[in-house]
Amino acid sequence: MEDYNRVIESLSVRYIKAKELEIAQPVKVLNAYDVENTIILVNKGVMAFGTDNEKVNEGELLFLPAGKMISVTYGSSNPSTHAVTNEDFISSREKYLRKRGENSTSDYFSYVTFDAKVFDSVSLFTSLDMPPFVIKSSKLAQLVKEVIQETNHEYAGKNRVVSIYTDQVVIEIIRYVLNHQLFVEKLATNSTYFKDPRLIDIFSFIKENLSDDLSNKILANVANVSEDYVGQYFKMMTGINPQDYIEYQRMEAAVNLLRTTKKSIRAIGNEVGYKDTAYFCRRFKMMFGIPAGKMRRRESSLSM
Repeated sequence: MEDYNRVIESLSVRYIKAKELEIAQPVKVLNAYDVENTIILVNKGVMAFGTDNEKVNEGELLFLPAGKMISVTYGSSNPSTHAVTNEDFISSREKYLRKRGENSTSDYFSYVTFDAKVFDSVSLFTSLDMPPFVIKSSKLAQLVKEVIQETNHEYAGKNRVVSIYTDQVVIEIIRYVLNHQLFVEKLATNSTYFKDPRLIDIFSFIKENLSDDLSNKILANVANVSEDYVGQYFKMMTGINPQDYIEYQRMEAAVNLLRTTKKSIRAIGNEVGYKDTAYFCRRFKMMFGIPAGKMRRRESSLSM
């Protein structure tokens, strides 16, 4: 427990968005994916996820960790439910989801999206390799409702309160996992590197130098190990090779820039370390299943 307290104390949590949406038409998104964490509260109706169409019933929550590609069904899952790719869903989202009306009787859900990083550099839930899962917690459900209520009004101190609630959301998710002994083997395997200062140094260096050369030779100097060993060491500790991790961090930063700035795709590619814009666009589409320009346009309509 002491290790997890250390991780929680080192967490930086960033609220991104929260909304309440109703289901206009049930839809199954075959390869839903995002670089941020999302927790969804089913207020009325039902949802499903995964290859087995596991149900999320009314009053329950679905946690979707960042970086996990999975099928998600909004509304009842049956053979007649329309199935679309993530790209098609983003292009025609208004067909399936819409802002909830005051007197609506449709099924609806609330969600909060956030970042949670350890030592301000490592995405917590991505690094722990947690799969999406159902949470049954009235306390967590109430926190999601509180975030929605704050975002829907112009209360004094609104941003501060939303930030506090989002911190609590993250801690309650961690507590739920620990209290219910979920993913015990995964956590035991994947949390060990939080104790290794050399690895934390590498993570921090990567975050601060995304636009620069991040070859294994450079990383070896940061960790004070040989160039031949640094790749093996990184993979042994994290389960992935350093260049794959670097690409994910670059793409995560690119998504954030697409959503929060008006910079050109060329400028964003350069800023996150891609000098060849065409190559950046190919890699972006390969990772997220949608073009970079479409990722930006989705933020101008309903957002999920």
